[in-house]
Amino acid sequence: MKLWIIALSYLLASCKPISDTIAKEPYLFQSDDVELEAVAIYQGKDAIWGFDFLPDGKIIFTERKGRLKIFDPRTLNVADVSGVPSVVARNQGGLLDVYLHPRFSENRLVYLTYSASVGDGMTTRLARAELDFDTLENLTVLFSAEPPNNNDHHFGSRVVMSRAGNLYLSVGDRGERDQAQNMGSHYGKILRLKPDGSVPVDNPFLSESGAKPEIWSYGHRNVQGLTIHPRTGEIWAQEHGPRGGDEINLIKKGRNYGWPVVTHGREYWGPSIGEGVEKKGMQAPIHYWLPSIAPSGLTFYYGKRIPHWQGSLFSGSLVLTHLNRLVIDNNKVVKEERLLNALNKRIRAVKQGPDELLYFSTDDGSLVQIRPVEPEADLPNDQADS
Repeated sequence: MKLWIIALSYLLASCKPISDTIAKEPYLFQSDDVELEAVAIYQGKDAIWGFDFLPDGKIIFTERKGRLKIFDPRTLNVADVSGVPSVVARNQGGLLDVYLHPRFSENRLVYLTYSASVGDGMTTRLARAELDFDTLENLTVLFSAEPPNNNDHHFGSRVVMSRAGNLYLSVGDRGERDQAQNMGSHYGKILRLKPDGSVPVDNPFLSESGAKPEIWSYGHRNVQGLTIHPRTGEIWAQEHGPRGGDEINLIKKGRNYGWPVVTHGREYWGPSIGEGVEKKGMQAPIHYWLPSIAPSGLTFYYGKRIPHWQGSLFSGSLVLTHLNRLVIDNNKVVKEERLLNALNKRIRAVKQGPDELLYFSTDDGSLVQIRPVEPEADLPNDQADS
């Protein structure tokens, strides 16, 4: 009996009271004249950098300062996950992305990206662990970007898994822009790894002397949006430019995406960067923004709950505080729609949920669900007149 009471006390202590996570009233808005509503299903205090959906309907999410949590939308309870790796939560660093293995129901594998201390410097790391209720077990560091430096920004970092079962990880240029063209550095790259962190034998630079074998593409500034197209299996990415020049790119094996040699952005104090906006042998973006929107998070929507959004590409905007919708036709952007500006939220991550609704997280600690407005049921005359 005493042991049962202790266990119950621990369980209650691990969950925040419902009053701390209560959902707010929906915010009504329109997209292409279709009425929708956005509702904050959870409100915390720290930036929610990444999130994913557990098979039982709960949401696992990272807080940049170093906490991993699980939120239950049905009970509104939130539990802290133990066993999280130590992170350096300074400036843009901290606990960043979280991604569940597509066969999570079988293997319970969770992937985390984060900034870590290495000697006197910092770096981007990828770790894997098994989730046992609210505990990470058998935590293993799969990858650590080299070389570490003292800068506390441009860590990336998003992680996704392709249909073939390979991991794709983005690492920013870490404030050393020339490293994006240096094949002996992981900075400014998208990397390709096996699920256990080893290097696939068909990576493009595996046999190139001095090149990091994990490199899949290079010439990136700071990729904070990475997604697999649900129909084609193609890898799409978006990255921050400097002053202007944020980009959407279709990622191809071994390609050079130009940074800092070519860019539509400029220095923050005005001068141009590099050699112009295009150069032979360097991939031009599918889309770019002038001025910057500071994009973060990236997902395609193919759910049935919001039919007119099918095939649209969504991202958050940090600086302009809106949800960005791109209509894609034959890999070209034919329309852009900016939504929810009035909420004034820095949208950090965006994903389609298993319920075929769209979700996003924000830097002020909220998880938001977007859903269609349900028509009001007709009431009998005696109730309608009361």
